[in-house]
Amino acid sequence: MIKPVVSWAFLLSGVASLIPAEETDPPRPNILLIVSDDQGYEDLGCYGSREAKTPALDRLAREGARLTSFYAAWPACTPSRVSLLTGRYPQRTGTYDLFRNDRVDDGYRYSEIEYAISPENVLGTDLREVFLSEVLAKAGYVSGCFGKWDCGQLRRFLPLQQGFHDFYGFTSTGIDYWTHERYGVHIMRRGDARSKEDQGTYATDLFRREAVRFLHQNHAHPFFLYVPFNAPHSASSLDPEVRGWVQAPREYVDLYEPGKNSREEKRRHYLAAVTCMDAAIGELLRALDEYDVARRTIVIFLSDNGGGGGSSNAPLRGGKAQMFEGGLRVPCIIRWPGRIEGGTVCDEFLTALEIFPTLLRAVGAEAPLGTVIDGFDMLPVLQGEQSSPRREMFWQRRGDRAARVGSWKWVDSQRGSGLFDLREDAGEERDRAGERPDILEMVQQRFSAWQEDMQAAEPRGPFRDF
Repeated sequence: MIKPVVSWAFLLSGVASLIPAEETDPPRPNILLIVSDDQGYEDLGCYGSREAKTPALDRLAREGARLTSFYAAWPACTPSRVSLLTGRYPQRTGTYDLFRNDRVDDGYRYSEIEYAISPENVLGTDLREVFLSEVLAKAGYVSGCFGKWDCGQLRRFLPLQQGFHDFYGFTSTGIDYWTHERYGVHIMRRGDARSKEDQGTYATDLFRREAVRFLHQNHAHPFFLYVPFNAPHSASSLDPEVRGWVQAPREYVDLYEPGKNSREEKRRHYLAAVTCMDAAIGELLRALDEYDVARRTIVIFLSDNGGGGGSSNAPLRGGKAQMFEGGLRVPCIIRWPGRIEGGTVCDEFLTALEIFPTLLRAVGAEAPLGTVIDGFDMLPVLQGEQSSPRREMFWQRRGDRAARVGSWKWVDSQRGSGLFDLREDAGEERDRAGERPDILEMVQQRFSAWQEDMQAAEPRGPFRDF
C-alpha cells in the first residue's frame, strides 16, 4: 500500500484547541486564503504576462513567495476546492467529481422545483469530512467565507455548518455575475438563506465588500478569511451571447484594447475580470495594512485549477479539465512577513494538499482524529531550509488519469497520453514512453498503488458506492 505524504504532527489524535498562550508568546497568525477560478498559469504580471494588469498580486509576490511548480488536486473546481479545505485527495473525501447538472450548456431553464431535486442541488461533501474552518473554529478563530462555496447547497452542507461564522456568496459551480442566477435559478445567499438584496451588482464587488466588512469587524481577533472568487470563470448565463464568456465591468474592459475577433474579445473580457479581482485583492491588502495586522497575517493566493476559456496557460500544455500541466499546475503566492522572505521564487514540487497542514501547524492546531492528511507543512520548503518531501502526486477524473513521480509525468486521457520529463519539457511536447519503458512502468505501478490506497480508505460519499 502506498504511504501518503503526511507530516507527523497531523497524525496526533483529536481536533484540539490551542493551549492558552503565555503573555510572552507571539500572537497567532491570521489567515487570508484567496482562490481565483479557472485562472491561467501565465495570467499575472509576476508570472510573466505582458497583458494582465495585476498590481496587487504582483505586490504580493514581491513581498512573499511565488510558487512555480504548484499543483491543484483536481483539474476542475468542486473536488479541487474540497481538497484545499480538507488536505485530502478527492478520492478520499468522496468528492471526486463536480456537483453539476447535465443540462447546463444548452440554455435550458430549470424551474425552482425542478432544480431543488436535481443532483447539482442535493449533492454535497460527506459530513464526516473536517474542513479547515472547523479546526480553526475549535482553535478560537473567527471565520468568514465570501464568494463561491461549491461544496454542497443543502443547508447541512453550507459554510455555517462547516465552522464558518459568516457567509455571503453562492453555492454552486457558477453564476451570472450580475443576476446571480444559475441558469435561471437565483442562488446567492447570506448565511443559510437565499438573498436577492444585491441582485444587479457585480459579484466580485460584493465579495470584496463583504470581506472588507469582515476585516473591519474582526481584525482585533485571530481570524480566518476565505475569499473564493468566481472570477475569472465564464458566466453561467441563459443568454447565448454571454454563456461561455467572462463578464466584467465596463471600466475594467476599457483598460484593454478591443479585440480584432471573437477570440481576442473573449480574452479581453477575461483579463478585465482578472484585473477587477486583483483590485478587490488590493483593497483587502490595504485593509490589513490599515488595521496594522499585515505582519501577522498569512496571505495565500492560488487558482483552483488550470485556466479555462480566454486564459493563457503558457508555457504549459492544455487547460482546465485536462490532465496536462495546463489543467493542474497553477499560480500560487504565499506571504508571511518575518517567516517567508520577500521576492522568493520556489520551484519545488508542492500541491494544494499542503495548505491545510501548513496552516494548522502555523496556528498550533491539530488534525482530526484518525484522519489521513495527504499533505505536509511546506513552510520549511518556502524558507529554503529543505527540499520538498513531495515525491509524487496522482489525479483521476473519470477515465482520465495522470501521475507525477519525481520529475516524470504520465498522462492517459482522451485529450492525449504520454510520458514526459518535466525537468526539460514542462510543455509536455516530447513523449518519452517509447524511450523509457522502465520509467513508464514504474510510474504506472505507483499510480496503481495509489488507487489501491484510495480504495482501501474509509468510503465517503456522495459518489463512492458503499
